[in-house]
Amino acid sequence: MEKRMKVSIICSKVGNYTINRNLSLSHKPVSGDVGIFEVIEVNKHSRIQLADEVNHGIHPGDRLLMAFGNRYATSQLKGLVPESTLEEYHVLGQGGVVGEIKYMHTRYELRGPTRLRLIGYACKDHQVINTHYLGQKFQQKRFEARVPGQAKVILSLGGSMDSGKTTTAGYLCRGIRASNKKVAYIKLTGTVYNKDKKFVYDCGAHQAIDFARFGFPSTYMYKLEDLLHLYQSLLDHTTDLNPDYIVVEIADGLLQRETNMLLESADFMSTVDKVIYSDGNSTGALFGIQQLLEKRIVPFAICGAFTASPMLVEEVQAFTEIPVVTLKHLELPAFVDHFQTHSIAS
Repeated sequence: MEKRMKVSIICSKVGNYTINRNLSLSHKPVSGDVGIFEVIEVNKHSRIQLADEVNHGIHPGDRLLMAFGNRYATSQLKGLVPESTLEEYHVLGQGGVVGEIKYMHTRYELRGPTRLRLIGYACKDHQVINTHYLGQKFQQKRFEARVPGQAKVILSLGGSMDSGKTTTAGYLCRGIRASNKKVAYIKLTGTVYNKDKKFVYDCGAHQAIDFARFGFPSTYMYKLEDLLHLYQSLLDHTTDLNPDYIVVEIADGLLQRETNMLLESADFMSTVDKVIYSDGNSTGALFGIQQLLEKRIVPFAICGAFTASPMLVEEVQAFTEIPVVTLKHLELPAFVDHFQTHSIAS
């Protein structure tokens, strides 16, 4: 049976290429380098999101077009682009990210990673194809702390992975749209997978884009300078919409490397008008707020998974004057009035 290539979503802009099999033994990959892989064994990841933005099952012997990248996901795994050639590689993310898993959450340890063999690299003009800014009309924009038009940026932060920050961003966009304002959503950091941006778009955002729009398999282990240039490129991509608000989400938690770098960056924070904070439990919410206040960042509201429990809402509200809000609050048109006069800095 002839094997067809399954093209992962991060490689959707890879056009004509030749397969260089010799490089699989000598080339040291960097994030974004595109390779052709054969599935050895299916374990944790049994599906891959392809260029049609649909999740497809994978099986031993399948050939996949994927990109090297890093991943940091506290409830799943940590994986890195290998520093040398290996006999086998691992699927790090369902959007098509490949690397070497360093460790996994205990609930996945027995299953182990989905294992791959590198057949060769996808090349054009004798160069390994890299997904960064591939197929774009322009290369990366230089960061200028420039927000398009009169748009105001609202930053959605969370205490950890799965704290509810994407849901918060989605319902916030829903409320902004209901108030007859135009809103764009940007996911600045994370690992490629279109679930979050599709969720926020379905909630009501007029536009939803993420780092993968410019070919980043993930943003883990990038320099601050690279993230700021990416941020400017994403901001500029909203220009045609001319939004009133841009809701920007940063993945993972306050202690994560890229999140902390961005919050410590005066240049990045100079673009931010408001901050909303999400967490999964009451003690985490209070710790997170304390961390933000130490950085002189005052969120206008606290939300997140913990607000599903009225008791946890009461616990948090008893220890802070920052209002705790639920999803029902966020989607109300009148909620926009709540943060229009709030100042981010203490």
